Amino acid sequence: MTHDEEDLLVRLAWLYYVGNRNQEEIANQLGLSRFKINRMLARAREKGLVKIAIQHETAQSLDTAGQIQSAFGLKECIVTPALGLASAETEVDEANARRAVGIAAAAFLERRLSVAEPVTIGLAWGRTIAAMVDELPKLSKSDLKIVSLMGSLSRNARTNPFDCVHSLAQLCEGEAYILPAPFIADSEADYEVIMSQKLVQQALKLARSADLYIASFGDCSKQSFIYHHDLLHDNEIDQVINAGAVADMLGKFFDVNGGLIDNVLNRRTPSVSYKDICGRDVVLLAAGMSKAKALLALLRSGAISRLIVDGDLATTLMTLTGGQTNSARAERPY
Repeated sequence: MTHDEEDLLVRLAWLYYVGNRNQEEIANQLGLSRFKINRMLARAREKGLVKIAIQHETAQSLDTAGQIQSAFGLKECIVTPALGLASAETEVDEANARRAVGIAAAAFLERRLSVAEPVTIGLAWGRTIAAMVDELPKLSKSDLKIVSLMGSLSRNARTNPFDCVHSLAQLCEGEAYILPAPFIADSEADYEVIMSQKLVQQALKLARSADLYIASFGDCSKQSFIYHHDLLHDNEIDQVINAGAVADMLGKFFDVNGGLIDNVLNRRTPSVSYKDICGRDVVLLAAGMSKAKALLALLRSGAISRLIVDGDLATTLMTLTGGQTNSARAERPY
């Protein structure tokens, strides 16, 4: 079997099992008969391409990953096969993108945990992080420590740091450590009080020693996760947008060039500091084409070491950069 034939099998399997496309939709997209699609899906299973996860590296995704890695000076970039989405992404498309990245991130984490011990992981929160936890198989890693890097939501949710950290620790038979703080303090004075608490200081000390940070991010808009979940009010989201923010990650708000914005909200979110982030091996999970500009900003910050991104977002990102691959990784003085 040639590389092109194997790439096609992987793409079909990805569209069917991860992208939730039916055989008729795949046939129309690729110009093949439903009979041939069915036969090739069976062949993909026979060849072992379809297991618990899909062996997703294709020539195209590897090439795109190489371009992104070179462009932003990353240690590693993993790109899932594109699902062939239109520019207007639906909620289902976004969920499929998150699941795709979750599968790839779970495979990365399983590989990382199998070769390094002991390990401390700093974990963010969000829907893509939750997707990674959902896809990770049970592991025996009793010396693993998982610590949350930022404050929590005010209610239980799969995306909450409390749930993400405890679920991951339970899967790996490790220990969970929570940052006992809200996502955002009511004022700078309240922030200072929270950050001075003994339990908060202990969690942050452990976070600063972590071998790896796993983060997700959002765009700064009134369509964002943090706005729709009432983490920021109307006046607050307007503040950060007017201050030039296009992305948020680990409780920090960034402008289009990857710099921290000068706004009070960057001094009200209990979390690891920007200096802490820059001193760690940071793995960023990125899913959904609507986040392209936010992703570009974070890659420009120089804080990201590794990227796991869905194929459609990766393609959109390369379009925004004009396919340039000679950008130097920025070093920020924060």
